[in-house]
Amino acid sequence: DNILLHGKFGQAGSELVIEEYLNGIEVSVFVVTDGVHSLMLPEAKDYKRIGEGDTGLNTGGMGSLSPVPFFDESLKQKVQKQIIEPTIHGLQKENIPYSGFIFFGLMVVKGNPYMIEYNVRLGDPETESILPRIESDLVPVLRSLKSKTLNQHSIEVSGRQAATVMVVSGGYPGAYAKGIPIYGTESVSNSILFHAGTKYTDGQLVTNGGRVFGVTSLAGSLKEALKLSVESAEAISFEGRCFRKDLGFDIL
Repeated sequence: DNILLHGKFGQAGSELVIEEYLNGIEVSVFVVTDGVHSLMLPEAKDYKRIGEGDTGLNTGGMGSLSPVPFFDESLKQKVQKQIIEPTIHGLQKENIPYSGFIFFGLMVVKGNPYMIEYNVRLGDPETESILPRIESDLVPVLRSLKSKTLNQHSIEVSGRQAATVMVVSGGYPGAYAKGIPIYGTESVSNSILFHAGTKYTDGQLVTNGGRVFGVTSLAGSLKEALKLSVESAEAISFEGRCFRKDLGFDIL
């Protein structure tokens, strides 16, 4: 039940890969490191499928939530001890002088974290949910990376919760039109509006990509933050506009 087999066969030979099958739920964890020390940032959960209920094609991301309700202190400590610290030690052992952000894509199975992927950046659309929750100044933290004094710094995270809804072009992640006039952005007042795929043409704001806006709201609960982001997304109009209203369906 826990083994996944897949192979590649051809005239030059054959290949069989045996992997452990992980049936769990994903979470994205982020740290900043100076190569010796690390500092954990707020976690997030993103949603890749274009359709509600996580159906349809994968996209670059249809939205994200932070914090993640099941990422409790016990799980956080497991991630720190079992994944983050061994990663930093591994970089040192391999003589890789890395400093900056590390993205840990994790699968949580029965309360235990499993490493799925690394990225040396903050994720998108996770960034739009985690950075607004950081209330302290990140500049001193980033400057400390060069002197390897990250351990002398900390971050303050807001008790408010964040929800980011991506507003995308019709047809995305497949073929989509560009240059479609956008209206209603001036009415968005309860959310942060991140321009992802827009430009001005002759003074008119128009679409210029598949993912057009990231709409982030902060509130006392994820449900309220989602409500605000959906309301703001609905206030924006352009032909073919699409966004998901069901983020968090699996954890709320």
